[in-house]
Amino acid sequence: MAAEKRKDRPAHSLIAGTIAGAVEGAATYPTELVKTKMQLQGSQQYVAQGGQVYRGAMDCARATVQTQGIRGLYRGLTPMLLGNAAKAGVRFLTYDTVKAWLSDDGGRLSMPRTMLAGLCAGVIEGGTVVAPSETIKTRLIHDQCMPRQNTYRGMVHCVQVAVREEGVRGIYRGVVPVMARQGANSCVRFAAYDTLKQWALGFRPPGERDYLPFAYSFAIGMAAGIVTVYATMPIDVVKTRMQSPSAGLEYRNSLHCAYRVVSDEGVRALWKGATPRLSRLMFSGAIVFAVYEEVIKALRNSAV
Repeated sequence: MAAEKRKDRPAHSLIAGTIAGAVEGAATYPTELVKTKMQLQGSQQYVAQGGQVYRGAMDCARATVQTQGIRGLYRGLTPMLLGNAAKAGVRFLTYDTVKAWLSDDGGRLSMPRTMLAGLCAGVIEGGTVVAPSETIKTRLIHDQCMPRQNTYRGMVHCVQVAVREEGVRGIYRGVVPVMARQGANSCVRFAAYDTLKQWALGFRPPGERDYLPFAYSFAIGMAAGIVTVYATMPIDVVKTRMQSPSAGLEYRNSLHCAYRVVSDEGVRALWKGATPRLSRLMFSGAIVFAVYEEVIKALRNSAV
């Protein structure tokens, strides 16, 4: 059965990953917005510019809805949605390709090789599609927190302003922590998911061990998301701070940013936004893996 599984076409991984990423992004975006707002507050430039301060994740969500309505929870959704779809497509395509290269003749993959495949997938997705989409999303959310919320009229205008003021580098701000975060995310998430998946497949009937039912994939993806959050949270905080419009005025580079966060706000600040991010990645992992498995299964059974 393992040999049969390896015959999935790269196009199938790309299609399934893109669909899974789009579904997951739309379903979990409000938690991403709250997480980003929580991570932005605390920097000296944010405070100096009069950025809104929240007491916690629930207060942030409540204040956003009260002042801007439900639509306020979806500020920055478009770049995130486009980036998420492309990210997941690139991630699964890269992961499945590298995994096929590293697998033995029986289609088995050791834990170190599984983690290496995940690391490669994360670094490539981070450098190609995640960095620009996250930068634009962060700028739009940052703008929403400021006293005057009219810097950007939308995604396209935000890109135009960033490129005009800083060149193409403006939309790749924080690319190093983005690649580090995505590499660590995929490394941990894929390793956790594949380990739990192989364990669960062992309980399936002999003729049904090449796929998992939706509920199994959902639960395993959720567990993989929990592991990922706490392992990678400090990188995510640094990534968000480096992508804020005022980062160039406050931080020399990613290491300096991490140092300033710890020295100014304490070590706990590196886990700011962990609660909404945990909520998002639990369901994100569950949704993306479950949808991916279902789409892959449908594509296997079709002539596509």
